[in-house]
Amino acid sequence: MLVDYKDVSEDARVFIYPCNRKFYPQEIDELTKKITDFITNWKSTDDNFKVSYQFLYNRFIIFLVDENVNLTNKDIDLQVSFILKLQQEYEVELLDKMNVCFKQGEFVQYKDVKEFKKLLKSRSVNDKTIVFDNLIQTKYDLENFWEVPITESWYNRFL
Repeated sequence: MLVDYKDVSEDARVFIYPCNRKFYPQEIDELTKKITDFITNWKSTDDNFKVSYQFLYNRFIIFLVDENVNLTNKDIDLQVSFILKLQQEYEVELLDKMNVCFKQGEFVQYKDVKEFKKLLKSRSVNDKTIVFDNLIQTKYDLENFWEVPITESWYNRFL
């Protein structure tokens, strides 16, 4: 069941799908509808299934699944299949978690690790640059540790 973000506990499991580009304004309404439809039908027979989502910076699709729900491999496969379908429809990359997402001013950038290291070396980004840790696990982590300076993330090893 689709629930409001505030109604999902801090222990809710988080799945983050960073996009290699911002979604265009003309894509957002349709994309939001597709995400809502997917969630509504995902485990519609399970009354205890609570899930919410966030669509942040027009770039990140984030699912939050209540911690009391037992997600099976089949459930996760359905989610990944949905994301693969979005990738194909919008010609984007959503499953590559090893690229680095970071802020440059008001903009969110998406670079492969190799390119990010070059940016560090050339000082185009520094230890104060805000990075997105897309490997976090819970809603609490999303709210507290997702957007952090490089020094407070696992990317600090590149400094």
